[in-house]
Amino acid sequence: MSATTDQPQAHRIKAPSFGVQVIIGLVVGAVLGAIARVGQIEWLTATLTQVGTIFVQLLRVVVVPLVLLALVVSISQLRKVTNAARLAVQTLVWFAITAFISVVIGIVLGLATNPGKGTGVDTSTAQAVSTQGGWLDFLKSIVPANFLGLSVSSSATVSDASVAVTSSVNFNVLQIVVLGIAIGAAALAVGAKAEPFLKLSESALEIFQKLVWWIIKLAPIGSAALIGKAVASYGWNLVRPLAVFSIDVYVGCALVLFAVYPIILKLHGLSIKRFFAGAWESITLGFVSRSSVGTLPVTQRNMTQNLGVPAEYAAFAAPLGATTKMDGCAAIYPALAAITVAQMFGISLSFTDYLLIAFVAVVGSAATAGLTGAVVMLTLTLSTLGLPLEGVGLLLAIDPILDMIRTATNVAGQSLVPVIVSKRNGILDRARYDGHTEAAPATESDKQPVTV
Repeated sequence: MSATTDQPQAHRIKAPSFGVQVIIGLVVGAVLGAIARVGQIEWLTATLTQVGTIFVQLLRVVVVPLVLLALVVSISQLRKVTNAARLAVQTLVWFAITAFISVVIGIVLGLATNPGKGTGVDTSTAQAVSTQGGWLDFLKSIVPANFLGLSVSSSATVSDASVAVTSSVNFNVLQIVVLGIAIGAAALAVGAKAEPFLKLSESALEIFQKLVWWIIKLAPIGSAALIGKAVASYGWNLVRPLAVFSIDVYVGCALVLFAVYPIILKLHGLSIKRFFAGAWESITLGFVSRSSVGTLPVTQRNMTQNLGVPAEYAAFAAPLGATTKMDGCAAIYPALAAITVAQMFGISLSFTDYLLIAFVAVVGSAATAGLTGAVVMLTLTLSTLGLPLEGVGLLLAIDPILDMIRTATNVAGQSLVPVIVSKRNGILDRARYDGHTEAAPATESDKQPVTV
């Protein structure tokens, strides 16, 4: 008798799920960051910073072709979706509804806690930031400057013996969205002659999606580095002068994330637990990467595979949401920041000013993607209210800490709205949303016509 027949077969150890791997990475990163901070280990802090930066750069490098191709393909495939125009309009309307609720929460928190009073921050030395946003800047940012919305910036560093010039290439995601929608619409207008182009675009999209998932597999390592860098770099001494403001931002985002969104889900008869289970990977990655656009591939995948949003609609809604749906950065944060800056400079805000804050949050949120993050949205809000832009510089020191929860809230909202719109139009795959392996036909309640 052979020896192998008497030996029990070894059981393979099942690897933890991707979400669990990311959580493990967060814990490990937080521990490493704490060790680096307490022990003042500079090389460990530098290593965490570099690894995190590389991970975000890898995500960003595939964003331009991914967003452009995804929109071109999705626009061409929307013709297969009934009432595609209504889906697009309802998506924008729900973006505005949730943004309005979020900004109201931000205003109420600011009025209740007075985050700008008694901060001890010296406003006399404050300087306005170089990156600013205005309504004309926003309008200009929509119009593509070149085919891929790219821009090159250079800076020079002068030393005793030489001059070092560094250049960087940036891209305007909102311009890419405009280009993608325009090219997709043009391909539809051309008709049959555009079929080879659309087939090529679909093939190229598959290739870039595969590249993205190779990068996403590094998320546990990237998450560990990003959270570790945050823990190592920011301490209580930095946060203390603006502690009330910082807590308000986290509380405001938490209220939207864990109260407003669940209420909306419940009103539509959807499981709150299933939504967060399906979107948690993208929410977590958004928290550590601080980039809605960098998280876009995971957000779109979770929409279709976990939450039951049709692929054709998700391919349109996900890139649009990643560039214009910013409940954290463009609603809660600028509302609280405007109140904080006004109180720091001893300026009283009127009821009209609060209405303007809400208006900017609902209408101007695309400026966040059109230019450079929440800083631009904040300068847009302050300039609209006539508040000193120097106040932005006073808040920048702790911005990375706040940006984590802001981005997590953004990503959750970007996942929520397509789910709600799909449910209201009877195209949500309820079997997939509810966690079943096989798709089931929509229920009669799902098929009822709805109005916004």
